[in-house]
Amino acid sequence: MLLCGVAIVLNVVSAQAADKAADGDNLPPYIMVRSLQFVQDSVVMGDHSAADMQRFVLAKIDKRLRSADTAEFRDPRNVDAALIYTMSGGNPATLEYLVSRDVDGHFDNRVSDVLRKYLSGKGVLVANSLAEMVGVYKNTRIGAYLALVAGNVTLVKDPAGALKFYDLARLLMPGTIVEEAALRRSFSLAIETGQVQKAMLYANRYARRFLHSPYANQFADMLVQLIVDHFKQMEEQDVLATLATMDPSRQREIYLRIARRASINGNPALAALAADRAQALAGLPGGTDPQALLYGGLALIPTTDVRSALKTIEGLKESELSESDKALLAAARKVAEDIVTLPTAANAGVIPPAEAKPEGAAPVAGADVQQDPTAPQASKVQAAAVPVPPQGQPQGQPIVTDSPKPDPAFDAFLSNGRSKLDEIDNLLKRRGGE
Repeated sequence: MLLCGVAIVLNVVSAQAADKAADGDNLPPYIMVRSLQFVQDSVVMGDHSAADMQRFVLAKIDKRLRSADTAEFRDPRNVDAALIYTMSGGNPATLEYLVSRDVDGHFDNRVSDVLRKYLSGKGVLVANSLAEMVGVYKNTRIGAYLALVAGNVTLVKDPAGALKFYDLARLLMPGTIVEEAALRRSFSLAIETGQVQKAMLYANRYARRFLHSPYANQFADMLVQLIVDHFKQMEEQDVLATLATMDPSRQREIYLRIARRASINGNPALAALAADRAQALAGLPGGTDPQALLYGGLALIPTTDVRSALKTIEGLKESELSESDKALLAAARKVAEDIVTLPTAANAGVIPPAEAKPEGAAPVAGADVQQDPTAPQASKVQAAAVPVPPQGQPQGQPIVTDSPKPDPAFDAFLSNGRSKLDEIDNLLKRRGGE
């Protein structure tokens, strides 16, 4: 219902703007900027069709400001409109043009100066001045925008200060594109600074308010990263509660992405949990979601239940998976098969030597070549797949600690297996970064 109302209003605004332009009648800049704010707020609330209208309105405002008589800026609403336009994706050169013609001092030079430096990439140089401007203008029409800019400028050197600016911006303009931007950047900053609990609070708020924003995919990427990297530091119920605010299809998407990344990162418990949740949300009979089965099977490979994992993934059809998941399936099958296959001379691909070399014989060429230091190292999955010590040793007999006699077939098998696992691990890492 809301989206329908937005679409109707936008059509009316568009028609009125076209009529005004045809008649040569120019609206005051502050009224045009109100239309821009309405359109941008509609976009982050889910009306993505308003994005085209946003570009149209920005172009109309730019033309209107450049043609405005200097006397029009006696009205402070028009001055604020020019500043808001500039901070809302407008043309920075237009602000330069207006300030250069401002012989009557309608623009505050302190504000225009810090904005010009910020927009030219030199915002760090005016961080202190911006903080002062926020204090002066926080209760005005441009206060929230200045707070957002101040947060962007200070986040590198003073993350805690940046979060305060973002909090102020959200407080001053709730339910707007300003709040959406401030909340998303707060979430990102909390992740980067290791504030896991605070990051989850921001995530919950964003999921409740702006899940249909065009920037929600960026949020989802960060949420998956946060959960996979820091799940042990979180309360499981906090994670489930945040995802529960989403519609079932979005929940399933997030759970699948968590399961995929957790499997690749060597976190089988989280991968299994996420895969089970995705399976429950798929709505398919008998737990037959192919992606959930794949990621759930991946989660079991580095565990003692590897045979069950192999059985699960061997039953999957490649036609039901994406290209990247097909590669994961092939890699998973290979890893699982190598783990459960017993070492023999035949599957190691070597022939045991017929007789021992006499003492003093020349070494075989390449036998003592050191491993290339640039070769890929073992992954977490490989480390977790260390063979289980043999069971059933006779009671009372101590474990032998002396070096065992060399077994050429077994050694060759291990060397060959490690080489294959390294190749598979590299493939998993490349696919995991997609």
